[in-house]
Amino acid sequence: MRKRVLLISGNFSPEPTGIGKYNGEMIGWLADNGCDCTVVTTYPYYPQWKVQPPYDRMRNWFSKETAGNITVYRCPQYVPANPSGKKRMLQDVSFAASAFVKIMQLVFRRKFDIVITVAPPFHLGLLAILYRKLRDAVFVYHVQDLQIEAARDLAMIRSKRLINTMLKVEQFIFRSADHVSSIADGMIRKISDKTGREVLFFPNWVDVSRYHPLTGKEALKEAFGFAATDKIVLYSGAIGEKQGLESLLHAAAAWQHQPDIRFLICGSGPYKARLEQMAEQLQLKNTTFLPLQPAGQFNQFLNMADVHLVIQKSHASDLVMPSKLSTILAVGGIALITANSGTGLHELVSRHNIGILVDAENQEALQAGIGKAISQNTADIARNARDYAAAHLSISGVMARFKEQVA
Repeated sequence: MRKRVLLISGNFSPEPTGIGKYNGEMIGWLADNGCDCTVVTTYPYYPQWKVQPPYDRMRNWFSKETAGNITVYRCPQYVPANPSGKKRMLQDVSFAASAFVKIMQLVFRRKFDIVITVAPPFHLGLLAILYRKLRDAVFVYHVQDLQIEAARDLAMIRSKRLINTMLKVEQFIFRSADHVSSIADGMIRKISDKTGREVLFFPNWVDVSRYHPLTGKEALKEAFGFAATDKIVLYSGAIGEKQGLESLLHAAAAWQHQPDIRFLICGSGPYKARLEQMAEQLQLKNTTFLPLQPAGQFNQFLNMADVHLVIQKSHASDLVMPSKLSTILAVGGIALITANSGTGLHELVSRHNIGILVDAENQEALQAGIGKAISQNTADIARNARDYAAAHLSISGVMARFKEQVA
């Protein structure tokens, strides 16, 4: 008998990065492997923070899409162009309200065997609890980011009373879930410490056949408009507050005396305009901004880079796991990662020797790390990175283990 799976999440395909990307691939894999899948989500807006065409014409209404054994219900929500703590809370509440309407319709139409919610936003778990109580489904609560702690530590929410209330709601969700999962050892430890329960390891995966090492780096650089002899220091991903990308611009300023070292920032996000303005103020001639690259050439684009920057603030080191890292590992990229000793990310990278580590929010360490990554022989790191991705992060292996654990 085919399992019926319901996913409730604010992000889904065709979003190209982040939670939406992984949700889309997860549902696609489940549908291809014997599950009947339904998704309650909203319209694609991330990482641009603007509903994307052609969905922008219907963003204020409910809609339905069907493809094979996947049905997607899209619900309206408020999307702030410049997200702050308060605006993001309003966004989360608006989606939860419209998703509640759709869930109540589905309660009386279909019986699902498994209900999955993905945090953030954390409170979507309440919708899964409601469905579980009414229709007795297995509830899986998957944590991509520890949203509440991140909002507190990054000062996005300053009210202690509100933070404490949110933490109590989250605890209720954790207690009510049949299974709790997360993406990294450090996050699993934090969740286990505050809940006293087992947390499943469900890492972000990568398509290791699609993303793989290529030869001919010099030709790739020329194809993207650089000189074959340039050293490319790449940041590719969401451009937001938690990354602390201002440090990248200061590093670029420190390396202006070597014009063959090129800094490339690729992606979208609410802070991109601010970074471009800062780069102009610093008169950076070695820094280029690009939009997100098409999926068809992304493997070549990543293989072009000599150094891949994985930058985040120190408070975020065990609260979020950068999703871009799995793809960097798959192409055998040299990842320069800001993570402090004692965090899960630091332990993972040092244990398997799959990247170069520097202390978070340490400008001198970042600049020295870039020099090390460019000048030293990093062949062992590149080989270890690819081997780790192939052994531990392939979508087929990760999803097969997950399905077996929760089905």
